[in-house]
Amino acid sequence: MKSYHHTIRYTMDKPDVVTTDMLDPITYPDPGQRDVVVTIVQPEFTSVCPMTGLPDFGTITIRYTPGACIIELKSLKYYLLQFRSVGVFYENLCNRILDDLVQVLTPKWMEVTGEFSARGGLTTTVFARYERPS
Repeated sequence: MKSYHHTIRYTMDKPDVVTTDMLDPITYPDPGQRDVVVTIVQPEFTSVCPMTGLPDFGTITIRYTPGACIIELKSLKYYLLQFRSVGVFYENLCNRILDDLVQVLTPKWMEVTGEFSARGGLTTTVFARYERPS
């Protein structure tokens, strides 16, 4: 296997490559009304293939029903930008985003979908879901 030293690799033994420090939860003023579903789409997401070092492009969609907090969008943008030069597999990426956001927001439920552009004629969609235990 070839080595691609120019790529910062995201690995389970180096999870601090991407941090949640900039994520800013906002207290959600729940006036006792029905639950809402928040959908956030980042259509210009980029990361790096951990095998080749080539850029990966895709759309990240985050859907959730807030618990006590919602996410401030500018902070989410800066969080997602951290992946720009990180070598990460799609499956790890979607699970990592989900885990980080669930930790910060404690939503009732959340889904993260990554739809990645064609590479070699194939597209990939990855879906990860969290549901708060009853």
